[in-house]
Amino acid sequence: FLENHDEPRAAALFPAGLHEAAAVITFLSPGLRFFHQGEFQGRQKRISPHLCRGPDEPTDQQLEQFYDRLLAVLRLPVVRTGQWQLLACVPAWDGNWTWDCFLAFAWHGPGGERLLVTVNYAPNQSQCYVRLPFADLGNSPWRLEDVLGTATYDREGNDLQAHGLYLDMSPWQVSAFSLTKGS
Repeated sequence: FLENHDEPRAAALFPAGLHEAAAVITFLSPGLRFFHQGEFQGRQKRISPHLCRGPDEPTDQQLEQFYDRLLAVLRLPVVRTGQWQLLACVPAWDGNWTWDCFLAFAWHGPGGERLLVTVNYAPNQSQCYVRLPFADLGNSPWRLEDVLGTATYDREGNDLQAHGLYLDMSPWQVSAFSLTKGS
């Protein structure tokens, strides 16, 4: 869980960006997922669970839209029945320390579905290569479609297998790439 009735509300503690990054790490990792009442709307007032009601608060429309996209990703079969794996991130070039700002992991489904989750968990622009765990990437083009956002990339499988996926991400940026073999 990202928040509960015993803790301050996530929307009250985390600025925009950091909240979404923490939610992606929390909810796209394996395990049970617990959501607190009002979390999707960005509620900031902590209330006693005994009251069963709270003050009227405005809905954070951007946060609500983010959670709608995140819930759609959580409904994907690969996240429900797939295998999870933490991935290694390596420096994009010598002397670039920002590779250590990344958290990346992959889901691999029983039907061959693949989901690559990447998070720049830092307040600065960061770059790295992330090593992909899929042995069959070579000799084919691959399409990476960000199911949390709008980005789509086409990459050569031999390059992905040899070097990994190059990432250059804004502070707190998150992506969940669905990988599909191109023609």
